[in-house]
Amino acid sequence: MVAAVRGGAAMRAVARQCHMSLSTVQWWVRRAAGERLDRVDWEDHPTGCRPAVNRVAVETEELVLRLRRELKATSDLGEYGAVAIHRELLTQGPRVGPSVRTIGRVLERRGALDGRRRLRHPAPPPGWYLPAVAGREAELDSFDIVAGLVIRGGTDVEVLNAISLHGGLAASWPCGEITAKTAVESLLEHWRSVGLPAYAQFDNDTRFQGTHTHPNSIGRVVRLCLSLAVVPGFAPPRETGFHAAIENFNGRWQAKVWARFEHVSLAALQTQSAKFIAALRRRSAPRLEAAPPRRLFPADWTLDLQRPLQGRMIFLRRTNDRGEVQPAGPHLSRRPDLGPSSGPCRGAPGRGAHRLLHPATPGPLRPASPGHRPLRGTQKALCGVTREC
Repeated sequence: MVAAVRGGAAMRAVARQCHMSLSTVQWWVRRAAGERLDRVDWEDHPTGCRPAVNRVAVETEELVLRLRRELKATSDLGEYGAVAIHRELLTQGPRVGPSVRTIGRVLERRGALDGRRRLRHPAPPPGWYLPAVAGREAELDSFDIVAGLVIRGGTDVEVLNAISLHGGLAASWPCGEITAKTAVESLLEHWRSVGLPAYAQFDNDTRFQGTHTHPNSIGRVVRLCLSLAVVPGFAPPRETGFHAAIENFNGRWQAKVWARFEHVSLAALQTQSAKFIAALRRRSAPRLEAAPPRRLFPADWTLDLQRPLQGRMIFLRRTNDRGEVQPAGPHLSRRPDLGPSSGPCRGAPGRGAHRLLHPATPGPLRPASPGHRPLRGTQKALCGVTREC
C-alpha cells in the first residue's frame, strides 16, 4: 500500500484497490514518511495517550511512600505530608527530586491520603484588632492551658502552651497543676530566654486574669506583664477566632506529643514535649528572623507583686443589644445618647479608668435614639476596652 503510493498511484485509488478507507492509507503513509520500508515499524501501537516523558519514576513514587511511612512513625514534629517529605528528600542528597505539588499528586494517585478535603475561607490579617501587631511593628505572645489530661496510673497533667503570632515561637510546660504562681515562673523563664513582646494575650481563666469574686482585682500574671511594660490582653469569651494561633498549637501539641506516644510518666512526657518544641523552633527559624524584634529582658528587674500598677490592660469584648460591655469586674455601660458601637465606659472611681476603643468590627451600627427607645435589629459590635492603671 505504501509502496504503491510511493510508486505514483493516487491514495484514493490505492484505498479502493485495498478495500480500505482513505484515512487509513493516509495514516500509514504518514507513519512511513522519510523511512525505508524495511525500517518502518509496522506493529500495532496501543491506543490512548502515551505516558508523559516527565512523569515521576516508579522508584521515586515508592521512595515518597516509604518516607511518608517513616516520618509518620519517627518524626519529632509528627508531620508526614508533602512538605515534610520534600524537606526530607532535600536532606538526603543534592539530587533534584519532585516538587511539593508533585509529591502531593503522587500521594493522591497512590491512595495515601485520607480523602477528605477541607473548605478554607480567607482569614483576616494576623492581629487585625491591634494596629501595631497588624502592621508587623510589634509581636504578640499567646498563652493558654490544656487541662484534663491523665497519664495511665492516675497522674493528672496540665500544660501551659505559648506561641508568638508573627514568629511562631513556641513553648510548652507540662506539669501536674498549673497555678498563677507556676504560670508566672514559666513566663519569666520564657521571656528571659527569648525577650519580651509588646503584647501578651490570654483567655479569661482566673489563673491569668485574677479572681472574679472581688471587683477590680488584678492577678499576679497581669501584674507581671505590667511591671515589664507588656500590655496584657484578654480574648472575648466563647470566641475562638482571636485565640486561633494558640488553640491551633494546642491541637498540634496534643496530636503530635500527647496522643502519638504512650507516656509512662510526667518526666517522659516533658522529654518528648521538649523534643517537639526544639524541632518546631528549628523549623520556624526563618519565620522568627522575619518577625518584629523583641525587647531585651531588663537585667535589674525584680518581681514585686505589691508595686503600684502602671500601664494598661485590653479586654476584647462583644457588646450586647443595649450597647453594654462586661470586660471584668463591674458592669460597664455607655452614655444613653451614644450608639452601641462607640463611646466611653464608666468604671468604678478610684479603681482605674476604663476607656472604650473604636469598635473592631467594620461599619457603624445604628445609633440609639434620644428617647431611649429599644434598639431593633441592632447588631452586636466587637470593641476593645482598655483599663488604664
